[in-house]
Amino acid sequence: MATIASALLLAAGCAVGTSPAPGTPWTPPARQQTPAPATPQIPPDLEARVRTLQLADVLDIALRNNTVTREAWYNARSAAYAYDATLGQYLPVVTLDGNITKLKTVPSQGRSAVTQTLYGPTFNLSWLLFDFGGRSGAIASARDQLLAADWSHNAAIQDVILTVQLTYFNYIGTRALLASDRTTLAEADSNLAAAQQRHDVGLATIADVLQARTARSQAELALETTAGALQTARGALAVSMGFPANLPYDIDSVPLPTPPPGIAESVDTLISHALASRPDLAAARAEADAARARVSIARGAALPGLSVTGSAGETYFANRPPIPGSSYSIALGIEIPIFAGGSHIYGIKSAQAAADAAQASAEGQAQLVISQVFTSFYALQTATQRVRSTDDLLASARQSEQVALGRYRAGAGSVLDLLTAQSALADARAQEVSAHFGWYAALAQLAHDTGVLGLDGSSPIRLNQDSSGIH
Repeated sequence: MATIASALLLAAGCAVGTSPAPGTPWTPPARQQTPAPATPQIPPDLEARVRTLQLADVLDIALRNNTVTREAWYNARSAAYAYDATLGQYLPVVTLDGNITKLKTVPSQGRSAVTQTLYGPTFNLSWLLFDFGGRSGAIASARDQLLAADWSHNAAIQDVILTVQLTYFNYIGTRALLASDRTTLAEADSNLAAAQQRHDVGLATIADVLQARTARSQAELALETTAGALQTARGALAVSMGFPANLPYDIDSVPLPTPPPGIAESVDTLISHALASRPDLAAARAEADAARARVSIARGAALPGLSVTGSAGETYFANRPPIPGSSYSIALGIEIPIFAGGSHIYGIKSAQAAADAAQASAEGQAQLVISQVFTSFYALQTATQRVRSTDDLLASARQSEQVALGRYRAGAGSVLDLLTAQSALADARAQEVSAHFGWYAALAQLAHDTGVLGLDGSSPIRLNQDSSGIH
């Protein structure tokens, strides 16, 4: 009874059922709560520097914690074991069987009933000696799939590095923009104080004070917006490292970089390098090779195979001595496929079509790589020119603001002219920050698309002049 009751309780616990009525929501059955995954820990070697991380530290942490690279690595290990397993096809298969038989006969035709118990081991051997490409095709396919998995792992690492770098540059760029907004707010406070002072002595109207106050409110609003964006960027960077968004960390002070004017290598050189080095393209080519190897498997299944089989055993009777001698058998056989309903023919055609599709996919990937390198190359050129233009724009805006401020203090200019000049200066500062850090993001994108992005975020792409870089 206890067993029956337990079974009923188990069935009740596993029951799913449905909602009792169309307008009533379904209640899921109770289930054991899955424990939440443990929060990734900061590596001990970086824990002391968690509040002054540099780019190399951020990338190191991200590569240790990222689930994308971990998944790709396990996939590569699985493919390696699968390849090792296929190598065993060239070796014989040996098994050991054991059996115990209880035999009882009924009396018949004057014979008495017999009761016997016999047992014994049997060794079996099966060895495929020769086929027409089936085994070699399976091994080649497994090897190419292993290469594809390894290249995919490298591609996952490159993708993670690029994602972390872009998030990093966004964070430090937003932080630099926040500093620029603070400067703008300080200038707006100074303008408001000056307008109020001029109004108090009768040299300005209340309209000047109101305009200065409006400009100050706009600067404060921009500062608050940037401060919110900074927290969002900070959380995104923590998540890219594999940590919760509220991780107490910070990035080491990074001065505004001065990028070089351009790169020394041509777009054709970078495209050639990408076609030879991009890991995702290499993975696509390996997948195409694996698909071609599967054609050999399909063809081998339609051709003869030569194999040898054998067995050897010993039989024992309970309570009796064993029968003298051993039994064995050995056979050399050939299997010749004659008719299988067309499965062999269409199997070969299907494998060939799949190989053609994989080859087309690899060619399409190569075209995509060319397009990406071409696009990112000219995006970097544009970013380089944008840096030069924003530097000139900032210099002009500063001069214009100084002239307008001097004219206003001398009573020769209006507050509107001053506020317009300072608004242009604030915009020029923001564009300079965006252009400079955007240049580094564009360089990282080009290095990724070329397939040369380093584990520490470095790029071996040759530049026209040395760059101080950022850390």
